[in-house]
Amino acid sequence: MTATQTRTLTFHDLGRIGYREAWDYQETCFQKVVQHKVRDRELQVHERTPSPGYLLFCEHEPVVTMGKMANDENILVSEELLQSQGVSLFRINRGGDVTFHGPGQLVGYPIIDLDNYFTDIGRYLRSLEETMIRTLADYSIEAGRLKGATGVWIEPESSDARKICAIGIRVSRWVTMHGWAFNVNTDLKYFDLINPCGLSKPVTSMQKELGRPVGFEAVKETVKRHFQDVFDARFMP
Repeated sequence: MTATQTRTLTFHDLGRIGYREAWDYQETCFQKVVQHKVRDRELQVHERTPSPGYLLFCEHEPVVTMGKMANDENILVSEELLQSQGVSLFRINRGGDVTFHGPGQLVGYPIIDLDNYFTDIGRYLRSLEETMIRTLADYSIEAGRLKGATGVWIEPESSDARKICAIGIRVSRWVTMHGWAFNVNTDLKYFDLINPCGLSKPVTSMQKELGRPVGFEAVKETVKRHFQDVFDARFMP
């Protein structure tokens, strides 16, 4: 089995989709990858066959999600007020604290077997960040990492540090779930309802940084290209 075989992914663009529906779809893909690994182990396969892998893109209707370690105090308004503004609330099984998903935000869910890449969660997180940093560079937006915090930031070393991409994942049996929330043309007013990722730092978007709306489909293609390069993977035709 060659590296090219193990790193072939199926890409699905789910479009605008409710959070629960997307989560269920993730779980279905996740179980396919895990079951493949278990089957190989039970059959005592000497040469592993390629695990399936997926990259899902979507936009969500307005929703606040809380990771396993989330602090309720990082939601700054009542659940009733969230509902009155059309914002759903989900407690989920990823790492990280509180974040917002909504229209104009590119959400990416890689569901991959890290046994085919590298069994290093820190490296995986840095690789997701690198994908976004390279994407932003193509739009002349300089971005980087903030020490001690996961995600991608504009001017991370300054007092004006602001997050443009949040990352929260789950890994089980070295298979990944969840992923990133990349603010492209996101309505940033929703972030006033929470302390994003448990930090009292501002959030930004490509639209805000550039002073204009950004072509969403073009951003998707740019992210896909850099994901392939960073992970040395290819999408099935």
